[in-house]
Amino acid sequence: MANEQPNNPLHGVTLEQVVVRLQAHYGWEKLATKININSFKNDPSVKSSLKFLRKTPWAREQVEQLYIDTFAS
Repeated sequence: MANEQPNNPLHGVTLEQVVVRLQAHYGWEKLATKININSFKNDPSVKSSLKFLRKTPWAREQVEQLYIDTFAS
């Protein structure tokens, strides 16, 4: 059962872990230039970003794709 999604680089990674790792790697300012969402630009925090991303599928897809492009290569 542990190998149900062996080719999925996001398997076992929470959205919070994705946001925290991207923020640590890029910082909020650069992250906001890569993905144009207000929760990265205006008073950014992990909590506000997670709240927005959980309600906005297109933004979540962009964040997850950036994570894959950055760390799964």
